[in-house]
Amino acid sequence: MFRSLHMKLVLIMLLLITSLMAIVGAFLMTSVTGFYIDEFYQQMESVFGDSSSTSGAFVSSLREEAAQEDGAQKLQNMIESRAGDLGLNSRTRNYYILDGRTGQYLTGSEDKEAFDHLQTTPNLLTARNSIASGTSVVGDRSDITAGYMDVAIPITGGDNSFIIYIYDNRDTVSELNSQLFLIIVQALLVGLLISVLLSFLLSKTMITPIERLTEGAERVAAGDFSSTIAVESTDEIGILTTTFNDMASVLQDTLEAVENERNKLDTLFLHMTDGVVAFASDGSILHSNPAVSQMLGKEVSFYDYDELFGQQFPFQQVMSLQRPDFVSGELTVGGRILELYLAPFSDGEDGGVMAVLHDVTAQRKNEEMRKEFVANVSHELRTPLTNVRSYAETLRDSEDIPRDMENSFLDIIISETDRMTHIVQDLLTLSRLDSGRADMKMVRFPFREAIDSVCRAVELEAKRRGHTLVRKYGAALPMITGDRSRLEQVMMNVVGNAIKYTPDGGTIEVDAGITGQNVWMEVSDNGIGIPKQDRERIFERFYRVDKARSRESGGTGLGLSIAREIVLRHNGSIALTDHDGPGTTVRIVLPIRQEENGEDHHE
Repeated sequence: MFRSLHMKLVLIMLLLITSLMAIVGAFLMTSVTGFYIDEFYQQMESVFGDSSSTSGAFVSSLREEAAQEDGAQKLQNMIESRAGDLGLNSRTRNYYILDGRTGQYLTGSEDKEAFDHLQTTPNLLTARNSIASGTSVVGDRSDITAGYMDVAIPITGGDNSFIIYIYDNRDTVSELNSQLFLIIVQALLVGLLISVLLSFLLSKTMITPIERLTEGAERVAAGDFSSTIAVESTDEIGILTTTFNDMASVLQDTLEAVENERNKLDTLFLHMTDGVVAFASDGSILHSNPAVSQMLGKEVSFYDYDELFGQQFPFQQVMSLQRPDFVSGELTVGGRILELYLAPFSDGEDGGVMAVLHDVTAQRKNEEMRKEFVANVSHELRTPLTNVRSYAETLRDSEDIPRDMENSFLDIIISETDRMTHIVQDLLTLSRLDSGRADMKMVRFPFREAIDSVCRAVELEAKRRGHTLVRKYGAALPMITGDRSRLEQVMMNVVGNAIKYTPDGGTIEVDAGITGQNVWMEVSDNGIGIPKQDRERIFERFYRVDKARSRESGGTGLGLSIAREIVLRHNGSIALTDHDGPGTTVRIVLPIRQEENGEDHHE
């Protein structure tokens, strides 16, 4: 069986190589012959023009020369001048100038004796017949089976007629084909030798599966289930190999499941935001994730338990706990507030302590902000409520209040009620912005037109207070995408604050422009300005630099907070900028275009 299979393999390889080289050789020889024939007639056509007729500038010149008395010599001179383009040489390709009527040799690159040895070809007969009939048809038919290539061009001029006959004996093609044939034979011999060697090498494939199966059985016997044996056949050995792989894969799947679970835990351990560190029974670190070092601000692998948490909870105290008991506490490290949880992870001698750190800095800050916010809301509402109650009680308890004083009290009550209404409306607006329920109605509108609208709205108030409102922006402001009403609310708030908090007779400057893909607007005043210690908090809710003056002007302390939220929803920014001299400058920056998924929002 082995010997028979080996012989079949050898015969198939030999037959394959022989057939392949024969096909390649025939294709190459035919292609080379065809290439030289095409090249020959392309050269002729490039010199003499269209092969279907005797038209062309060179042919016309030949006809003019042929009309002279020594026409044959003239034609020879012209053909010699184009010898390079025609590929003429004295060995394989020659030309002859013949009498057009008799076909007799007149002159050429070879003598008459050489021409007489040439047979009369169909192309030559075609040219002679065309002169006889007065049609001037070029003889340029090609025959791949012929041993030559030729072309016959009839030339008539005056009473003279000639035939320019170019003949190529195809010795170059024959030599090249001989070389190709020799190369192919050599390649065939090398290929046959290689095929014999490969057949002997491939015969080993019959023994290789058995050897691999033996090695696999030895690995399984040694407890290695990770590798499988390649199945390279469908015979009895292949079936045995498949069965062996199935047997080993059951054990391998079990090991992989355990490994995957461990990898999941490792990935979770490394990338979780909480810090986790495990200590051995002697207090040294077994494992830690990067979050621990980030929270504690140092590389924990260089420390032990006592250096990290020993001051809060002694190690033996934690080790003495019974699961699931744990201890917890707080740490403050570099401005961060960390919650610490410690518990033993094993009751045996090989146990240790697991520590978990949770960063609650943001949570505590939010709690403080929430408490401060509630306190501010309570304070802001308590003052007007106290005033309303006081004046209402005065009106109720006093029967002889003058009518003018009564109306004054009622005006105060209405004013305080309006103030509470504004606070509630501003709080509702902030709540919607925080919760994302305040959808922006994105439209395209002229940025300059919105600024003009705001300036016109505050112009009377500015004049009433003796301010000079200066518009410094030019006409070249683009269309932008945004919620126009809300952006005008932001502009109105900024300009209104400049008017309110600038002493009478001040100057308010409104400027705008373009920077890259953004537009900007600046509102400057020459008032008392904002102290440096208050600049960072000016956009906080209920924060006011001069609380008494803000309440006196009817402010709620929420206007700039609302403005900041609206600008952020438009992917922009609002901030205080450096200002020369007294006063304040507020700069608003907005993108000219919003993201596509934000341009179709409607309230």
